[in-house]
Amino acid sequence: MTKMRTHVRSVVASWRNQTPAIRLIRLWLGVTWIYGGWDKATDPGFLGKTASTSISKQLTGYSTSSPLGFFFRHLIEHSTAIGVMVMVLEFAIGIATLLWIAPTTTAFIGFGMSVGLWIAVTWHVKPYFLGSDTAYAVLWLAYFLTLVGKRRKVDVSLDRRGAIRIGAVGVASVLAMLLGRGLQKSTTVTKAAAGSTNAKQLIKLADLAVGKSHEFATPDGAPAIVFRTKNGVFAYSEVCTHQGCTVAYSAPDKALVCPCHGASFDPFNSAAVLGGPTNTPLSSVKVAINGAWVVLV
Repeated sequence: MTKMRTHVRSVVASWRNQTPAIRLIRLWLGVTWIYGGWDKATDPGFLGKTASTSISKQLTGYSTSSPLGFFFRHLIEHSTAIGVMVMVLEFAIGIATLLWIAPTTTAFIGFGMSVGLWIAVTWHVKPYFLGSDTAYAVLWLAYFLTLVGKRRKVDVSLDRRGAIRIGAVGVASVLAMLLGRGLQKSTTVTKAAAGSTNAKQLIKLADLAVGKSHEFATPDGAPAIVFRTKNGVFAYSEVCTHQGCTVAYSAPDKALVCPCHGASFDPFNSAAVLGGPTNTPLSSVKVAINGAWVVLV
């Protein structure tokens, strides 16, 4: 109890001793990082495969747009673990920033994360000031340099009390993530129950023009994609038959391409293998046209 009171006094003193400008930067960064973790934790599609906000889809996008695309290609098959790590890290950085726990190290990690997001997400944004990641990187760097002050080196030694505090931040971050996932899960179940009568409907036929495709999830949660041609509609699993990465449709190639190891499949010929390290075509998913809808069979 005495140790807790001592830390509370040190947190209060840390806010009191900082200038108003630094307090504002610290508050903004801490709250924003916690909000970032919470937004991902409560997003039902973040750890999935098909939603536009899913970490799998984001990593796939980074693999083609980032200058470090080769690095992100190796992460796609571990997207769920990467997503959990990102959520916990964002919570941890935000909490540690607000509660004055390893502040200098935390600020540097926040700077590194912002630079990483810039390279991954907003590298091609022009002009550069339209991308927020560079602005956050500068804010974190300015905060870090303020904390370092005139010190010639940063003391990264960790005593027993500091280790306990960092451990507590880690536990709090995991609990915050689980709370967010729990709230998201209950919301998802409610929506599913409310719309159960339309559970097999995928997309209105009018919204799927000839030559277009639509991504969806099968009842077991696996990603899939449906195509419409002059001859009707057909669908395939998006799970690559090589090592389970998620394929994506490449319009220029007219093929479903795996970003992990280069396997490609012909969606207009029973998803036959066009190339890459597999001989097994993608699994087909039975769909049909029922009135105004494309439905699962």
